Amino acid sequence: MGIVPFPKVAGQVGFERAELTRILDLYGRMVAAGHWRDYAMDMGRDAAIFSAFRRAAERPEFRIEKRPALRNRQGMWALIGEGGAVLKRGHELGPVLAPVERRLMKLVEE
Repeated sequence: MGIVPFPKVAGQVGFERAELTRILDLYGRMVAAGHWRDYAMDMGRDAAIFSAFRRAAERPEFRIEKRPALRNRQGMWALIGEGGAVLKRGHELGPVLAPVERRLMKLVEE
């Protein structure tokens, strides 16, 4: 039996392979630095959300949200902090992940 893709629900927002690869690469590096321990993904009608946790029993430290409805406004990507504040928003995933990348660099330097 070959690889069977997840069934796609009509109207469901998801991550494309390249987007998910970029997010999981960052997640893996944060795990290797000993900072993150768990993640969760939620695919809904309005958004696809990747949440990264320091410990499994708490609120996510960061949420990376993809909301295609905002594509023509402030951008469909958002980085949301632990308190729920939008830390960065944009049209491209890379610049939205930049604050987490900078934090990773500080963790590695320590």
